Amino acid sequence: MELIADAASLLTVSERKVAEAILEDPKIVAFGTVAQLASRAGSSGPTVLRLAAKLGFVGFVDLQAAVQENIADQLRPATQRIRERRSGDLIANALHADLDNVRRTLEQIDPNDFAETVELVADRRHKVFVMASELSGSAGRLLAQQLDLLRDGIVLIDGPGPSVSRKLVDVEAGDVVLVFDLRRYEQWVLAATERVDEHGALVVAITDSRLSSLAQHARYVFTIAARGAGPFDSATGGMAFVHAFGAATAARLRRSATVRLDQIEASWAAGGDLIGDR
Repeated sequence: MELIADAASLLTVSERKVAEAILEDPKIVAFGTVAQLASRAGSSGPTVLRLAAKLGFVGFVDLQAAVQENIADQLRPATQRIRERRSGDLIANALHADLDNVRRTLEQIDPNDFAETVELVADRRHKVFVMASELSGSAGRLLAQQLDLLRDGIVLIDGPGPSVSRKLVDVEAGDVVLVFDLRRYEQWVLAATERVDEHGALVVAITDSRLSSLAQHARYVFTIAARGAGPFDSATGGMAFVHAFGAATAARLRRSATVRLDQIEASWAAGGDLIGDR
């Protein structure tokens, strides 16, 4: 980011597009190719190489190595990260990291893909399954809870084992499956996503990169920024996505969701379930 900022005045319009693509999704450089980066930026391979040279790198491989080093902290397991001594104001570091996670997550949303996904989820003719990994799927569990308050037919799948296979039996062609998982991906999530794709379900991947293994099975892909200030990845970006998606779905289902919420509130009150109501 610093190198791109320093070279900004020297970049052509095409080179600036490539630079913006790198800033939006560094993983496309770290794990992609010259052709993939050029396609993402709507540019060409030679433009990518010229940008690398202006940033001081000897070709794309050199640029790729630098980006990999920059994001390596995010990809390493917590058992490695916790061994590093953190310096500075940890509260300020957490604030900076999570503000950046929220901004990057929401700015990377394609408005058309988002609107079409909301329409799919709001279509009550089909069930909606939310598949959330154990380690990085907390946002998925929150989304399943919110959607269940708005409409019926919401099924949460959040753990490996026989229960997953049992729930997958109910997935039919046309059903919507929202999959939450970040690198390092859990094997059962990848396997289950492949199965529902084969069954004709409409898969939506909420993950860390468009190059994710989940993306190849998905109709829509939304990327989540999850850089943590400590040894653990942050869930803040994912939660921001869920809040935006829940709000959009509620707006789309306002009439029927109002009736459902009234019924749920009445049931809570009758059972004395929430202390604040007493």
